[in-house]
Amino acid sequence: MDVPVYNMKGQEVGQISIDEAALGERINPALIKQAYVRYHANLRQGSARSKTRGEVAGSGIKIYRQKGTGRGRHGDKRPPQFRGGGDAFAKKRRREDFHLDMPKKMRRKANRNALLAKLLDSEVRVVDEIKLDKPSTKGVVDMLGALKVDNTALLALSPDVERSGSTRLSARNIDGLTLCRADQLTCFELLNHRYLVIEKGELEAWLAGPSGQTDKQAKIEPKGQGAGAREARKPRPKRGHEVKQQARAARKAGKPAAAGSEGEG
Repeated sequence: MDVPVYNMKGQEVGQISIDEAALGERINPALIKQAYVRYHANLRQGSARSKTRGEVAGSGIKIYRQKGTGRGRHGDKRPPQFRGGGDAFAKKRRREDFHLDMPKKMRRKANRNALLAKLLDSEVRVVDEIKLDKPSTKGVVDMLGALKVDNTALLALSPDVERSGSTRLSARNIDGLTLCRADQLTCFELLNHRYLVIEKGELEAWLAGPSGQTDKQAKIEPKGQGAGAREARKPRPKRGHEVKQQARAARKAGKPAAAGSEGEG
C-alpha cells in the first residue's frame, strides 16, 4: 500500500510504502472492539461511592410504636425506601474491579489493525516533517487546513521534547485536536478521532518498533523496555550431581564451596 506524504503546506512530496500483511492484512472488528473496551475500562477511576443503611448518619431508634397507629411496621428511618435512607445496592466497586487485561500480542495486533482501518479509509495524513521555529497556534491550524483535516484529529508527535516542544505548545489548545506520543499509538486513540496526523519518520519507527512484534520474537528478542532483559537475567545455578558432590566434599574438608555450588546440599 502506497500512502502519500505531504509537507506542512499540504503539497504531496512523496510516498511511503506500508505492508498490509504486517498490519493484519484485513480488518478484524472483534479484536479491535476487545482492545477498545479494554483501554476504555482501564480509564475508569472507580471512585463512585454510596452508603448502605448501616452507614447513613441518623438514629437507630424505632420511628413509632409497633401497634395501634394503623400504619406499616418500621424500625429506624434509614431503610432504602425512606428519603435520606441508604442505598439497597450501594456502589463500592474500586478501580481494580473494572480492570480488564489482554495479552500483549493481541493488543499490538489490534493497534496495528486499527491503523490499517484508518489507511483504508484514507484518514491518515503523513507529513514529511512537522517543525515550528516558535510556538504558533496559527501555524498548526494552517497545516491542518492544508491537509484537509475537517474533523477531529489525533496529532502524534515525537517523544523528543526538543523536536516537538514548539508544536506541542502550539496545538494543545486547538478544539477537536488531541496530542499523543507517536510511540504510544493505540486503537483507542485512533478510533476516537477521524484523522491521524503523523510524521513519516515517526510512523516508520512505530511500525518497526515494539508494536511490530506480534509473534514469538516478542519474548525471544523483545524491543523497547524489555530489550536486554533476557541477557541481564542472572543464570540459574547448576544443580547436577557433580556440583553437589563437590559441595559435600568442600564442607567435609572445611573449605569454601566452589563457585556455582553455594547453598547446595
